[in-house]
Amino acid sequence: MDKVILLEELVKFTEQVTADLIMPVQQQKNEEPMPRPAMVYKMNLPDIKATKQKAPYIIHQIITGRDEQLQGQLPNANALVRTVFCVYNPDLGEAGLMLLNLMERLRIALLRQRIIGGQFQLDMQEGVDVLLYPDNDKTTPFYLGEMVSTWFIPAIKHEYKGRYGR
Repeated sequence: MDKVILLEELVKFTEQVTADLIMPVQQQKNEEPMPRPAMVYKMNLPDIKATKQKAPYIIHQIITGRDEQLQGQLPNANALVRTVFCVYNPDLGEAGLMLLNLMERLRIALLRQRIIGGQFQLDMQEGVDVLLYPDNDKTTPFYLGEMVSTWFIPAIKHEYKGRYGR
């Protein structure tokens, strides 16, 4: 459950720090486009076929997790999180900067905070990696990027039940 709670805390934190970044949306059938902040999701979009209709958005995904206990040490656990960003902007001059601004807003906030939900700590030894997709010209007017971060999560403690598991 800790990884699920980590995702929930990342969603809340992301919504808070990006709420004032109002971005354009693609016009849908018979609807006037209303600029809005990026929607934030856990693991995937609710409708994978609607990737273009959902922009702008951010998706937090757990990629890997590791639990270990080295001899003589306390248990340790972490999770690798991939964060995907997508923005829509028909203005080529503004689009890349809008994507960068959204990504930087979250990156800087995470580096300042480093602990979210009172229990998840950003692993600064692993660092935070950011990638703006170099082939965004193929997805115009949608622009994509991602960030990868590692988080320490509460370790599962062993429950000793005796010699034969009783």
